[in-house]
Amino acid sequence: VQLQASGGGLVQPGGSLRLSCTASGSTYSINLLGWYRQAPGKQRELVADINDVGSTNYADSVNGRFTISRDYTENRVYLQMNSLKPEDTAVYYCHAYAGLGSTYEFWGQGTLVTVSS
Repeated sequence: VQLQASGGGLVQPGGSLRLSCTASGSTYSINLLGWYRQAPGKQRELVADINDVGSTNYADSVNGRFTISRDYTENRVYLQMNSLKPEDTAVYYCHAYAGLGSTYEFWGQGTLVTVSS
């Protein structure tokens, strides 16, 4: 499985941004798609994920502001980010678990989101 993320950029506080990630390869094996982020000097953390039946999970820090969605026909996952805050500044990574028992883990390249005035 290969993951290609896009959509990062510079946005002012309170603004919105939409990240996209396209999966290719053995996409039939994907169980869970999600987004992680890593801010400077901090550990990588889960932002949101969505499983193969559409159940979603969000970090408390983004719940109510971010929305994850999945296009199963196009093998894409999106992260709509609203009411962005400076603390949302980070490199955002697309992530997938695949295979029986979600044995395999895949990462896309990061896309930088900067929230600043």
